[in-house]
Amino acid sequence: MLFGKLLPREGNFFEMFDQHATHIVEAAHAFAKLVANYGDAELREKYNQEVDHAERAADKVTAEVNRLIHTTFITPIDREQIHSLINTMDDVADLIQDSAETMALYDVRHMTTEITRLTELSVKCCERLKDVVGMLGKIADQKTAEAALKTCEEIDRLESDADRVMRTAMSKLFREEPDVREVIKLKAIYELLETITDKCEDVANEIEGIVLENS
Repeated sequence: MLFGKLLPREGNFFEMFDQHATHIVEAAHAFAKLVANYGDAELREKYNQEVDHAERAADKVTAEVNRLIHTTFITPIDREQIHSLINTMDDVADLIQDSAETMALYDVRHMTTEITRLTELSVKCCERLKDVVGMLGKIADQKTAEAALKTCEEIDRLESDADRVMRTAMSKLFREEPDVREVIKLKAIYELLETITDKCEDVANEIEGIVLENS
């Protein structure tokens, strides 16, 4: 038993990154369905539960990756990079769940065009995030490394789009909404949704660093 513990081990970190990214996309799609069907209480609850389920699954992957960092003899990339990447990815899943929970806690009554647009951009960011995470195990190939960097650039552009949507949304909110309570509620939702894209950009920045150092 002791000898077995001393043998070099290599955890399949890239596979776990991909599993986590899959759960992020599941959460994002469930949240988009929640927004699209917000007027139906039963469907709203159904998709809220799907968001929670995906976030918990992502948490389990994060915990396993963080455990393996300390028990794996050989890691495919730097341990600090692994730790930072998986925890930044987990922040994305957490923010999606936070957005769904905040809508319920604040008793938001209706979806605005701006919520819908920010949700669409968040989903696209999460999908591109999954695409680039899936390339990490093959970045030794020059074409794959280049494709990964281009996907990171696309995430950056989507985040910039979300910034512009949120600025317009805030301007409209403060100019046109007479109910202070609605202003507070919607401002919080807009900021959370925009932060999802910010965090996806953080993941893209982490991956850019990994690609440049390891390709």
